[in-house]
Amino acid sequence: MRRTFFAAVLALTATVAGAQSAVTKETVPGIVNFSKVETTVACAGATTPAALAGIKSMGYKSVINLRTAAEAGAELDAEAAAAKAAGINYIHLPFNNGAPDPAVVDRFLAVITDKANEPAFIHCASANRAAMMWMVKRIAIDKWDVDKASEEATALGLTNATLKAFAIEQAKRH
Repeated sequence: MRRTFFAAVLALTATVAGAQSAVTKETVPGIVNFSKVETTVACAGATTPAALAGIKSMGYKSVINLRTAAEAGAELDAEAAAAKAAGINYIHLPFNNGAPDPAVVDRFLAVITDKANEPAFIHCASANRAAMMWMVKRIAIDKWDVDKASEEATALGLTNATLKAFAIEQAKRH
């Protein structure tokens, strides 16, 4: 009886541990605030075009850039060219914190659920927007509860309370 109970507890613990996503922080040259979730996705802040060859060598198939053309340091054309040269799908989904657009969230969800884009490297300037978009996906598509998705998003770089509220609102919309 005791063995059966112990085996059941061990199996349950392994299942719960396996269901949790581990966020790993790494230092990657040319990338600010690089964090990855298992092998599925990485979220980051500002990324230099030169860093994309490294992203490709890490196994990522796509780059989703959430920066706007008006942002200081956003090298959109150079990044698109570097992604092409590295053989990575490049998707530009400009998202403005000051005027959040639900249509960008809709496009993000379509892109991130396309198997051709997995694994994906998502970035903005600080990782706030990247983590926010991933949080929407976790709640709307993966059916995670808000607390669990919020905890992961915080680990990925979400610090903006307004963006967090927007993520929850958008997830409920889907």
